[in-house]
Amino acid sequence: MLKTIIIFFLTAATIMGQDVDLANAYFKQGEYDKANELYKKISKDKDQARIIHNNYLLSLQKVKDFEEADKFIKRQIKANENIISYKADYAQFLEYSGKPELARKEFDILIDNASKVDAYVYELQNYFYRVNKIDLAIKLLLTSRERGKDPYRHDVQLARAYLYVGQKEKMLEEVLGFGQRNQNPSYVQATIQDNIKEEAEIEMLEKILYSKIQANPNETFYSEILIWHLVQKHEFARAFLQTKAIDKRLKLEGMKVFELAALAFQNGDFRNASKMYQYVMEEYPSGDFYPIARRLYIQSKEELVKNTYPVSLPDIKELIVEYEGLIKDLGRSPKTIEALRNLALLHAFYLNDHNKAIEILQSAIQISANNPKFRDQCKLDMGDIYILKDEPWESTLLYMQVEKNQKEDNLGEVAKLKNARLQYYTGQFELSKDILDILKKATTREIANDAMQLSLLIQDNIGLDTSETAMKEFAKVDLLIFQNKHYEAITALESLFQTYKSHSLADEILWLRANTYLKINEVDKAILDLNTIINDYKYDILSDDAMFTLAKTFEEKKGDKVRAMEYYKQILKDYPGSIYGAQARIKFRELRGDFVN
Repeated sequence: MLKTIIIFFLTAATIMGQDVDLANAYFKQGEYDKANELYKKISKDKDQARIIHNNYLLSLQKVKDFEEADKFIKRQIKANENIISYKADYAQFLEYSGKPELARKEFDILIDNASKVDAYVYELQNYFYRVNKIDLAIKLLLTSRERGKDPYRHDVQLARAYLYVGQKEKMLEEVLGFGQRNQNPSYVQATIQDNIKEEAEIEMLEKILYSKIQANPNETFYSEILIWHLVQKHEFARAFLQTKAIDKRLKLEGMKVFELAALAFQNGDFRNASKMYQYVMEEYPSGDFYPIARRLYIQSKEELVKNTYPVSLPDIKELIVEYEGLIKDLGRSPKTIEALRNLALLHAFYLNDHNKAIEILQSAIQISANNPKFRDQCKLDMGDIYILKDEPWESTLLYMQVEKNQKEDNLGEVAKLKNARLQYYTGQFELSKDILDILKKATTREIANDAMQLSLLIQDNIGLDTSETAMKEFAKVDLLIFQNKHYEAITALESLFQTYKSHSLADEILWLRANTYLKINEVDKAILDLNTIINDYKYDILSDDAMFTLAKTFEEKKGDKVRAMEYYKQILKDYPGSIYGAQARIKFRELRGDFVN
């Protein structure tokens, strides 16, 4: 008898399961009448009714059988009093059956009841997301917050809901509040990075952060987020103002400013880096960071001098005096070996005093004692100096020594790249390209990119004429520029362009000539070449480089902010994927006068 009963129930369950599968198949095919006929039979079983609940309701809605839908939902609510989403289904049913006022009242009652129990809050919240009623999800969360008398309750959930409906200001308030209370900057930074992109949104974010900083002067969290945000945009001058305040408040004796200065230096903002290092020196002359800050202050000034064309020899000599003063005050020791190295390079590249430069580097190596990486860096410098002296074999030997000594270090890849470039200078293109092809997989992105660019230059321009004459002449001019023989290079480039106007090298020749003109302060001639690249070689890889350089030239050399803004704006419009996009946007906003603290 028992066996018979078991078989009966198993058979019934199997039949029921088959009915569910068939009904669902009809539902998917849009045959709602057939589906409803089966669903109605299945719904009489309490457990099976839960399985078909959503499909049955939607199917009834499709055929507008509101009477059956009403009965079904009420049965479901009565049988499952703890499932609040069924009650929400009833409110939803009232809405789609043409009773919006009743539906609204039902939802209000539901929200009020659900807000008393967290489990109901989360269930109903998920329901509202499913039916795309995010405004009601927000109302639910706020009601629960108010009822719990906790102003921070459900902050993460509210942030998500506000983001969903595009209310980003409210989203930021919730995100920042959560981040501050939990001291979780990573969550805040990730949210900002993913969701705050448009100009208006960025301005809104900054306004909120400044407001919170003013309202909470003893809380550093908001300042830290603002600094992080400004650093992402490379706006180091504004980040400096906030960092100084935090550094003083926390009595860090310049540590925060020193760290920010390093970021500014790494990103090429030498002007602001020098201001930060100077601040550390002047504010904390007895602090631990003073010796390094003093050297890096001079080095930041050096980068500005070297990148301001034409390079001023009096400024170079003044830098030499400053380095010598630093070495005299702090003594020749491991603390000053980097200053000695910088001093040597100034003598080599700007005063053409190659022998003295090598002598200084050798003395720095002796002082460095057990610092093999510094020793090999000096060897690379000496290799560069031997190129200046037209002794490439000496350079090759030094580069190969460093490559062998520093196989496991980035410096080994630098040595390999320098050797590849030397082979290029001397016309050994195949050898150079073999080395460069290995370096395309370098661990450092900068080295890999440099290797890729030089490899493409060689690949695109050899073999077009059997003698490789054009490429060899171009490489020789590139060597002249490395040796700071700019006037000789200009003469050679002018001749080269006349000869190879129709060659694939033409835009490269113009690009090299434009940049060399800028180095000798022939600004108008540089502008002509840059415009030629933009107009005649618009679809080549150098056109966005030319546009950005043109914008900077009008801004910095011509003092024409209006023209500069036009070019920066044009980069954003015509070259949306350009590596200069972020810088162009910052420059445009600076010139427009957006940055007023």
